[in-house]
Amino acid sequence: MVGVEQFLYLSDLFDFYGALLTQKQQECLHLHLYDDLSLSEIGEELGISRQAAYDNIHRAARTMQSYEKRLRLVARCQEERKILGRICQELKQIQTPENSRQIASMLTALVPFLGREEVQN
Repeated sequence: MVGVEQFLYLSDLFDFYGALLTQKQQECLHLHLYDDLSLSEIGEELGISRQAAYDNIHRAARTMQSYEKRLRLVARCQEERKILGRICQELKQIQTPENSRQIASMLTALVPFLGREEVQN
């Protein structure tokens, strides 16, 4: 993997399209992304060669990128999060003692989409 941004992008792709991959691709990619195993460790864990682990990960990445190119689910989700983040900030800016309860309620409604930390900041 090249850089944190590429890692995060691949993780997002996996969240959206991982279920569409073969079982072996899912296993290899999960071990690589979430368990931070090397190709050799993945091969050992799954009883395949290091090269097979590499091939599965890269094939999975290409497949998911192909899905994203057509469907744009990750891009759409990222854009929606940006918009919701701006709405969150604007709500905080217009909050007054008189509308505090209503604003707090709206901010709470944003938590499932943005996460508690982002809404609270």
